[in-house]
Amino acid sequence: MRKLPKLSDEKALKLAARGDHEAFGVLYERYVSRIYSYIYYRTGNQHDAEDLTARVFFRALRHVENYKDRGLPLSAWLYRIAHNLVANWHRDNSRRKEVPLDEIILVRHGGDHPEVVLIENEEKENLLAIIRQLPADRQQLIILKFVEHLSNAEIGQVMGRSEGAVKSLYHRTLLSLRDDFNLILKSKSIDDEEIG
Repeated sequence: MRKLPKLSDEKALKLAARGDHEAFGVLYERYVSRIYSYIYYRTGNQHDAEDLTARVFFRALRHVENYKDRGLPLSAWLYRIAHNLVANWHRDNSRRKEVPLDEIILVRHGGDHPEVVLIENEEKENLLAIIRQLPADRQQLIILKFVEHLSNAEIGQVMGRSEGAVKSLYHRTLLSLRDDFNLILKSKSIDDEEIG
C-alpha cells in the first residue's frame, strides 16, 4: 500500500495526470466535502448537489492532464469547475433556487424558549430569502466567505478577481444585505402594529 494521503496537491496532480487514479482519489478525498458544500448552498438541493459534485470531479479527472499550474491552488480550479456547472444547472432549470423545507433544520434543541427559537428561525429564513435574491457572484462570495471560510485572496483566486475587488464586492454585498434585512424588519414591525 502506497502512502498517498501525504502527497502534496502538486505531486498528486502530476501522478494523476499520468493516469494514477489513486493519486486523484487523494485529491478527491481532500476536496469533495468543500466542493459539495459550495454546490449545495448554490443549489439548495441535496440530490442535485451530489450529482454536480460528482460531475466536478469527473470533469477534473477527465482534464487533469491539461491542468496548467498558474500559481493558483488546486481548489481554485475545482471551484471554477463547480461554479460553471452550477451556472449551467441554474440556466437549464431556469428557476430560482428553492430549498425544500425538509432539507433545512432550523429548530435547535436546547433550553431556549419556543418564542426565542421562533424569532431566530424567522430571522434565518428572512436572511436566506434575501441571499437567494442576490446576483450569482454575490451568492458565491457569501458562500466562499462564510461557509468555506476562505480569505479574500483565496476568494479572488476562485472568482478570478483581485483581492481589492473582492473586498469592494464584499462591502457592497454586506451593505445591501443589511438594507434589505432592515426593510423586512420594518415591514414586519408595521404589520405587527396594524394587528395589535
